[in-house]
Amino acid sequence: MMLFNLKHIKMKQNYLLIATLAILMISCKSKIDKATYVDFQKKGNETATLAQSVLLANVGQAMQSRGPVYAVEFCNLKASTIVDSLNIANNCIINRVSAKNRNSENVLKTETELILWTIFERGILSDTLIKDNQKLIYYKPIRTALPACLKCHGEIGSDIDSATSEKLKNLYPADLATGYKLNDFRGLWKIEFTFKD
Repeated sequence: MMLFNLKHIKMKQNYLLIATLAILMISCKSKIDKATYVDFQKKGNETATLAQSVLLANVGQAMQSRGPVYAVEFCNLKASTIVDSLNIANNCIINRVSAKNRNSENVLKTETELILWTIFERGILSDTLIKDNQKLIYYKPIRTALPACLKCHGEIGSDIDSATSEKLKNLYPADLATGYKLNDFRGLWKIEFTFKD
């Protein structure tokens, strides 16, 4: 009987999430015409893909040249600069947000982001675009896509060696971004575009 109750609760939670998503999407699409939605969703996806590939290439190079401890230092010092240069080149604001953030600036900040986090965590969406005042905001999941990601985001003691773990503690005392396995959902790309009706 307990198993049925848990299944029933899970089903209700899924229906609630789907209903919330439907309301969110209906309210979003009622404010954005279809052509604009498609255009900015495409721009958002292209920008998120570019940001991901540029960061992975730079972090991968840091990892190969001097190992994971250096890669952690590199991310701490250079990731924001890399993203800022992409912001300027793409006329947008690129962020990463997560419920298990490493950098305190990347915490989920709004109720909408908390709802979206739960929806993406359950695999209900592959990406989305919402309107917030004079902004169109694109969200897309970030996954631990490569085995090298686990050297800084995997299990401490098995994937993450002691030197890297110590460096993480020193640079990010409130770090929550460990314990992942390959292909786990880890965060969201958040791409903000200025938009006027």
